[in-house]
Amino acid sequence: MAMMEQTPKRIVSVSSGLGSAYVWKLVADRYGPENVTGVFTDVNGEHPDNYRFLAETQYAIGSRLIKITNNGDTIWDVFKRHRFLGNTRVDLCSRILKREAFLSWLRGNVDPSNTVISLGIDWTEAHRFDRARPRWAAEGFTIDAPLIDHPRDKHDAQAWLDAEGIRRPYLYDLGFEHANCGGGCVKAGVKQFKRLLAGDRRWYINWWEKGEEDVRRHLGRDDIAILRDRRGGVTRPLTLRELREQVEAQPDLFDDEPEGPGCGVCFLEPGEAA
Repeated sequence: MAMMEQTPKRIVSVSSGLGSAYVWKLVADRYGPENVTGVFTDVNGEHPDNYRFLAETQYAIGSRLIKITNNGDTIWDVFKRHRFLGNTRVDLCSRILKREAFLSWLRGNVDPSNTVISLGIDWTEAHRFDRARPRWAAEGFTIDAPLIDHPRDKHDAQAWLDAEGIRRPYLYDLGFEHANCGGGCVKAGVKQFKRLLAGDRRWYINWWEKGEEDVRRHLGRDDIAILRDRRGGVTRPLTLRELREQVEAQPDLFDDEPEGPGCGVCFLEPGEAA
């Protein structure tokens, strides 16, 4: 008697942002919510509203959700333990709390030969998917990107949220392209942090500014910072406190800064070293 072909297990990497939530919904619609698992790798420092959004989307989709907690570690814990403050060149936090944590869970819980991992990137980021595919293949996993394979965008995702009565994550209302990692990212650059300061000063100060200061004290270093000030042809560290104080004194400061790569890249390249 011929053996029946086993249906691949469907895993969706869920970031608590809009794109991955919509992919989760599309995959669940196609294969049945009971056959799909969302996996959320928690950096324990998402904006509080993201956790609300994650809970509401899971309820609407009706699918299983696995939360990788990283034992409660935050990016600040990672920086202290490894005695290195992440910056625009080195995303130690993403590598450890996102990429390595997700890959470790996959290796321990699924069969790579019978698993498809869906990522929440869309057709505007197809080049990133092309770069990610061989890296995942090297780990033995197959990935897909439903928002590329069947082009849809955040307008389609918003229409779904409206139909479900779910508010999108608050950070999108502040103008962010991604709503991950509390609106900041060590690779984001000055302009994104300036936007966060303007939109949510309390979160900027209490999470990002104080977190950076705590790591600097722990390491006994006053010559390091997440950001860089390149004005005048000289590059020097720019702390988040300095950025806030300078912008509060001169609101149009850094308006001509280019956008950094920002967030939304954490799951794409599992083999990439920081």
